[in-house]
Amino acid sequence: MPFVYLDHTADLAIRAWGSSIGEAFAQAALAMFSKMIRTDRVRPMIAREYTLQANSLRELLVAWLAALLVPKDVEDLVFSRFDVDVHTTELGFELCGRALGEPLDAGHHEPSGEVKGITYLGLDVREETGVWYAEFVADV
Repeated sequence: MPFVYLDHTADLAIRAWGSSIGEAFAQAALAMFSKMIRTDRVRPMIAREYTLQANSLRELLVAWLAALLVPKDVEDLVFSRFDVDVHTTELGFELCGRALGEPLDAGHHEPSGEVKGITYLGLDVREETGVWYAEFVADV
């Protein structure tokens, strides 16, 4: 499991990692959804494509995770698989991502909590000795 839940007084703090920025962002998304539902029970039946831009990697992480919450809140879609590519642009960074999942079935997915949003508190994206880390705090 390339993510851990960190101690936090009221909200949910997560550190995810991977061998690339994209992999760290994908694991951050998986960690967020794993806290809300049983992701091992979500079938990859519906795909959502994302293209996002931001001035910094930290802003891009917030944009990515917040964008994933929209179909969950509006359409009751939950995701369990994420493919993410991040590259630099003249103006900052661009993310091309894909989330795969299905409509929420409470009996099957066993909801266990709700992420309301992503905060800028504790937000960090960094590389250390070839490993990329994405850390964030979610409002629950």
